[in-house]
Amino acid sequence: MILDNVRIFQPYQPYQTFQKDQTYAVKINGYKIEAIYNSPYEGDGEVIDGMGRVLSPGFIDSHMHLLRYGLLKKELDLTEVTSWKEMKALVKSHYDELQQYHWVFGKGFNDSKFEDIDCLLTAQNLNEIQVNAFMYFMHQDGHECVISERAMELLKKEEDFKKEPEEFKEKDEYGNWNGRFKDTAVHYIKHHFWGRSSEDAKEALKKALPKMSEHGITSVHTDDINFIGCYDSLWQAYTQLEDEEDLPIDVQLHHYIFNINDMKSYCQESERRTGEGTSRVKVGAFKIFLDGTQRLYTAAMRNPYPADPEKDGYLIYTQEQLEDMVAYASKNDMQVAMHAIGDRAVEQAITALEESREDTKRLRHRIIHAQTLAPDLIDRLRRIKPYIETQPSFLLDEWSKKEDWTPKSLLPFCDAYKSLLHEQIPLTLSSDLPIGSLNPFTSIFSAVHRTDLDGNPEGGWMPQEKISVKDAFIGFTKTPAELEYREEEKGKIEPGYQADFVILDRHPEEIDLRELNQVKVLETWHRGKCVYRR
Repeated sequence: MILDNVRIFQPYQPYQTFQKDQTYAVKINGYKIEAIYNSPYEGDGEVIDGMGRVLSPGFIDSHMHLLRYGLLKKELDLTEVTSWKEMKALVKSHYDELQQYHWVFGKGFNDSKFEDIDCLLTAQNLNEIQVNAFMYFMHQDGHECVISERAMELLKKEEDFKKEPEEFKEKDEYGNWNGRFKDTAVHYIKHHFWGRSSEDAKEALKKALPKMSEHGITSVHTDDINFIGCYDSLWQAYTQLEDEEDLPIDVQLHHYIFNINDMKSYCQESERRTGEGTSRVKVGAFKIFLDGTQRLYTAAMRNPYPADPEKDGYLIYTQEQLEDMVAYASKNDMQVAMHAIGDRAVEQAITALEESREDTKRLRHRIIHAQTLAPDLIDRLRRIKPYIETQPSFLLDEWSKKEDWTPKSLLPFCDAYKSLLHEQIPLTLSSDLPIGSLNPFTSIFSAVHRTDLDGNPEGGWMPQEKISVKDAFIGFTKTPAELEYREEEKGKIEPGYQADFVILDRHPEEIDLRELNQVKVLETWHRGKCVYRR
């Protein structure tokens, strides 16, 4: 098949230089690009007229929670709730009959915006819904939850939960749990009480997958295990969708771990390592949380939070524990992806990677977020060059809050995209779906402008860290393909590469940059097949 009469936008090192005013014919054989010719195509075979539209590589989102997003579509979604009254009504209408001792789940609430209640929700408030139900409600950003008193009774029986940091277990004035939990304590609760079958997961994923294609996403790296409870069940859900030809993306499945024993269990029970698996479903990295989030003042900072000088966050592991985990993963050919938001957590990650320098280069270990840096940390990153996964769409809402979280002297080193690229530290752009925006063009807009969608602040927040459209596209295509060890197969429009591409409604280099977020995906092609058409 030949897709003729298309312009090609690939702003980096193609096998030839694509001219903006030239049209091309892309020959697809099976799931790969076989050849690229100047248009018009004069050979044999089925020819599709691209009508002079713009073709670009498909997007690879290197950090998201796809199953969680699908569950929002399938189960109780609280993201649009604006009051406690509305939340209670939605819960009761979603569940036909709220009976005693039943489980009630909901995701996406943000009670800081509720004006009809003068406190954040606790277990006592949940009694207004049903006194004896087991209830679990996850906050919009996934770093906080509130559970009912009945659910807390179950949690108190969990011996391993005692190992979770006390700072992540909110208490009342008498020192008792109030039902509100943070960060890894949230993950523990999800992992142990929120199990689902592979069939449940498949149904949720089917709700989410069309949205991937709608936004031009052809590959994802996703951390899902806490929403199903078992890596084998997760693997089964995705590979069954593949067998049923219902998986229009490639997937890397991360394995969230709580400690080194989780790593050992996986490595002893499974022979699959990072990059191995089926044609479309492959093992990703061991996901390790090093700290919390700045919103809750739990991200580990080297300086106190300006808005709350009594707090500087919390490191979940000792340096020795982390180094043991990174070393064990490396020895077993497993990539690690470390969540580190505060500069103290980033420093801990860097130290661990320095101890495993050659494995960091070989396995392409990752640091997720790295939102707060400093000159000394950037210099150390330059020497070992781990991959940094960024989420530019966070800046849309967070730029105005940064001075509450970070000392003024370090603000220029927050979300330091340009500085990292200047030191040739590989950078990916990603969504952290469902927390950040799924639309890659929203992330690209944010990285290029460093403003919200209304243009605030004027000129961009810390404008010296803006990056080019070219670099933003590289962060969504070529660089994340390297994390899959597939840079010779994916992420480019080039003969021999997987035929993953999008058709856009305009050329990104021919528009006012203020319109970047308005670029639309007209078609998405995955492995040589059109999986979405607007």
